[in-house]
Amino acid sequence: AIFCIGLNYREHAAELGLPLPNNPIVFMKPITAVVTHGARVVKPRLAHMMDYEVELAVVIGAPCKDVTVENALEYVLGYTVANDISTRDWQNTKDLGGGQWTKSKSWDGFAPIGPVIVGRGLVADPHALRLRSFVNGDKRQDSHTGDLIFSVQQIVSFLSAGTTLAPGTVIMTGTPAGVAAGMAAPQPWLRPDDIVRVEIDGICALDITVVADPCESNAEGDTEPCFANPTRE
Repeated sequence: AIFCIGLNYREHAAELGLPLPNNPIVFMKPITAVVTHGARVVKPRLAHMMDYEVELAVVIGAPCKDVTVENALEYVLGYTVANDISTRDWQNTKDLGGGQWTKSKSWDGFAPIGPVIVGRGLVADPHALRLRSFVNGDKRQDSHTGDLIFSVQQIVSFLSAGTTLAPGTVIMTGTPAGVAAGMAAPQPWLRPDDIVRVEIDGICALDITVVADPCESNAEGDTEPCFANPTRE
């Protein structure tokens, strides 16, 4: 499973003008969203506001249920970097996403992760890590995990309440300030041919390239959604 935490950095909440949550905001991504370093990620034809999010990802190493905050790190295998790619139009427009976030963040390829896992014992403090994102070499995010609202331990404990986290479960812990959604108009949404890098000091860097949706090649004037006609040639 891939669990994700939304709105978990203080400065990110501030840039969006949103109050700090009382509990972690949880959504999930399907396994079909997972890609790794060097992937070509399709910008969906049906979405226009494609955004990047550098995140610290936690990988669970042992079955974990109802664990305390104090013991939560004992169940962590290690850490890696992730990019919680999102489409803000589907996230924020109720008529598109139904008022929830999952669809906006679950398109194929929207969960780049890796390419390495650094063992828990090699990371002295998961809340003292610098993380950054770049688009075509232009730095967009530059923050540190000390700005997390909910700590790694709190997140693992919260998610494990009444729910078993199996080995291999990935938890994306949220993104810091600097996303396109938090910038003044016109926001620099991702476009085909953009190269996005996310990195965390002491862990790894992860690059993806945005590519056009093959459905964009439909005949001029054809606005029918690609999924409405699976036999289209």
